[in-house]
Amino acid sequence: MKNKTLAVWLTFLTGPLGLHRLYLYGRYGLGSWLTLVPVLLGGYGVLRARHISLDDQLSWLLIPLLGLTISAYALRAILYGLQSGPAWNTRFNPEEDPESPAGQTNGLTVFGLGAALLGGTGVLLATIAFSFQRVFEFSA
Repeated sequence: MKNKTLAVWLTFLTGPLGLHRLYLYGRYGLGSWLTLVPVLLGGYGVLRARHISLDDQLSWLLIPLLGLTISAYALRAILYGLQSGPAWNTRFNPEEDPESPAGQTNGLTVFGLGAALLGGTGVLLATIAFSFQRVFEFSA
């Protein structure tokens, strides 16, 4: 039985690593493995910027991939948390009763929604600011 609260927190905290997809879909879900590509490229961009400098054009092209991936999975956590209980159980717990407690929203789910909203928005705004700063520095 897949718990909605656990899925929200897994998606928010480890979404870019694909661990929430392993929980929801099993290890054979291709999406859980493909999510690592932009995370690894963005991480490489961060390491490259730290070792070379922020003037390296490849690093500032790769770094936004990490920020956009993190904010996309924060949005996915919000979408999971806002699903109604019957819709959650129909999708992820088809063998259970639609009113099963696994799909119900509780205080931890709401707290996870707030954390995902705050964290995802912060990362997205930082990514946009970083990208625009690099574009303006490069064009000047």
